Amino acid sequence: MSRSATAVCVRFRPLSHKERKANGDKVCFKRLDSESFVFKDEREEDVIFSFDRVFYEDSEQSDVYNFLAVPIVADAISGINGTIITYGQTGAGKTYSMEGPSILHCNKQKTGLIQRVVDELFQSLRSSESIAMWSVKLSMVEIYLEKVRDLLDLSKDNLQIKESKTQGIYISGATEVSIMSSSDALECLSEGIANRAVGETQMNLASSRSHCLYIFSVQQGSTSDERVRGGKIILVDLAGSEKVEKTGAEGRVFDEAKTINKSLSALGNVINALTTGKQNHVPYRDSKLTRILQDALGGNSRAALLCCCSPSALNAPESLSTIRFGTRTKLIKTSPKSTSPEVDSVKTASKSTSPEADSVKTASKSTSPEADSVKKPILDSHDQNDMRDQILSKLRLSLKEEDVDLLEELFVQEGIIFEPDYSMADIDSVCQDVVSQEISLLTQAVEELKETVEELTDENERLRGELELAQETATQVQAQLAAAQADGTLFGFMPAAAISYLLRPFGLVPD
Repeated sequence: MSRSATAVCVRFRPLSHKERKANGDKVCFKRLDSESFVFKDEREEDVIFSFDRVFYEDSEQSDVYNFLAVPIVADAISGINGTIITYGQTGAGKTYSMEGPSILHCNKQKTGLIQRVVDELFQSLRSSESIAMWSVKLSMVEIYLEKVRDLLDLSKDNLQIKESKTQGIYISGATEVSIMSSSDALECLSEGIANRAVGETQMNLASSRSHCLYIFSVQQGSTSDERVRGGKIILVDLAGSEKVEKTGAEGRVFDEAKTINKSLSALGNVINALTTGKQNHVPYRDSKLTRILQDALGGNSRAALLCCCSPSALNAPESLSTIRFGTRTKLIKTSPKSTSPEVDSVKTASKSTSPEADSVKTASKSTSPEADSVKKPILDSHDQNDMRDQILSKLRLSLKEEDVDLLEELFVQEGIIFEPDYSMADIDSVCQDVVSQEISLLTQAVEELKETVEELTDENERLRGELELAQETATQVQAQLAAAQADGTLFGFMPAAAISYLLRPFGLVPD
């Protein structure tokens, strides 16, 4: 398996009005070329930094997208996972690079990475002659105060991060929305973004107070073979690192800043472990962020990092820290590979954004720009039932009745649709595929059960420790009571008899 370096780019946004007012047009770097620039370090010495690409203040949103995202979108369609992360100081332009000024309402020139990824994804899937059918699902979560919250269903405010052999690292129970077009996707994204935690600081009127993850799951079937490929695109808009004296954070905002900085510090520790030869222990579990990004950081996902910086000399220390983080990240090697199709658990929450998406899980090239039709004709309900009955009859020849009942439920849950010209050989193939899927589901269930046992074991150890501590405390109290009974008072001012009366119901003194 070939190993690939993480693509790292730096982007300097234009000077803000506030920066110009405070420090004029003075900037902290000197442009060399499209890959290198000069920056003064803490000792006022000129240091040359080089990256895969440097986007200066006159760069366009399309420049960032074409260099960073286009290869990752192409890979996802081929079944290779990809992750794009924006990193930097509060107010450095991370969210603007990711979303633009507005996810729904902005001119084409200013649209961010997310909108462009969505457009490219659907255009590529529809235009490819080698793709027979496909589906795209969207999830959105944020990590706020070290809890994973579902931005598409706010009732899910503490999702768990799990790992399985079939899915790798995944967020259990996260809502998945089937999206059939760019407009579907943008409406869902707008809903999720509106639910994201933001707050005002002295450096940013709408500072992101959480790390936000946009997860696009793509599955497609080829016309040349019977394989189904599945890939994911994860876009990560990190909350900005902060210095409290600059942001003026107080109260809840201060608590948010401490949690943000702690998780970013954990991310830095993971980067250091991966790039300093200490990979025998990489502290992925030190934060929710690093745990979710485990596959992207040295795993089987292609990764790209966009380091966003302020050009102002006022923010030179923070920009230098961001640049050095990018330099370390550049040394990470990943092993991107094509993934096997994921089997969606029937427990995974899913909601539809259009009537068509409720019954059809695949979509394809449209004959007109307005139409969101599928490539293959859909059978009416009578034909579907007849075809399903044929398959179930064949399964009953080799499986137990209860296993067939379980598979039938799986057909209904997964909305399996068959073509009218399927032959019996095709049906045999489908039966084999369904059995393989069921085995995958059972394997995943076993993995989840193992994780649950481990969690319960850890919880049991914690409770045992608390019990031992409580017993030690009770022994100490009893000793103090015994001493108090000798002189008739407790702590020199309260009668021992009174204390004995109060503590007797709790079993701390004998009746």
